[in-house]
Amino acid sequence: MKCPFCQSEDTQVLDTRVSEEGDSIRRRRRCAQCDKRFTTYERVELTMPVVVKKNGSRIDFDPGKLRGSLQLALRKRPVPAEAVDAAIHRIEQKLLSSGAREVLSGQIGELVMRELQRLDKVAYIRFASVYKSFEDVAEFQDAIAEIGSERKPKSPS
Repeated sequence: MKCPFCQSEDTQVLDTRVSEEGDSIRRRRRCAQCDKRFTTYERVELTMPVVVKKNGSRIDFDPGKLRGSLQLALRKRPVPAEAVDAAIHRIEQKLLSSGAREVLSGQIGELVMRELQRLDKVAYIRFASVYKSFEDVAEFQDAIAEIGSERKPKSPS
């Protein structure tokens, strides 16, 4: 680790502590050349896969776009913000745990559809109509029938 004051590479670690949250390590260092002290932090760096769009171009994964898509589909629907945050987290975790360096935009779309189907059926139909480019009413009816067949029968009271 280079000293931020004199740029010497000869530094010593004086003290190491794990943060209260347990997600980083704090190291107190001293430069052997200028004798100044400084602190460094060590954190895990996870990188999301690059998104390969339909036209073949590649862009960095943007959680803001993911949130925007979900919020647009869920507009004026009774879904709490915490549920949306949890859905975004699940999608990000699936992408990270895949270990892939690249992911097709269509795969992200499928993950979004699964989460919307879990959160709100109307939002799912909204998103699916755009994502799957519905051409006519029959495709809407098919999608509605598909989620209707997934419903569990009500138990008698």
